Amino acid sequence: MAKFTTKIKLYLEANSKTWDLTKVSLQNDGSGDYIKSWTYDIAKPTNEQLASYETAGNAAEKNGDIEAARRSQYGSWESQMEMIYKDQKNGTSTFKDHCDKVRSDNPKE
Repeated sequence: MAKFTTKIKLYLEANSKTWDLTKVSLQNDGSGDYIKSWTYDIAKPTNEQLASYETAGNAAEKNGDIEAARRSQYGSWESQMEMIYKDQKNGTSTFKDHCDKVRSDNPKE
């Protein structure tokens, strides 16, 4: 199940807005998350509108996890630069092969 904040962020993006903690405050009094305050210049989303972002929210969260895994597997920028330098010097494709493997091991939806 997609996080409440993820669905709100997707709603905002669909309305050409970005997440701003000064314009929205969330709360949970034990019966579920809800929007406590909303000061955007667009209508506050209804529960039904937010529910419509469930599938997209799940995909966004999964892709976020995949991006984090890719970042850790690519290695430091120093090691990437070293691979690129050696590839150019030796006419090899180590860096490209490494990137292709990271991407194939962690495919996005």
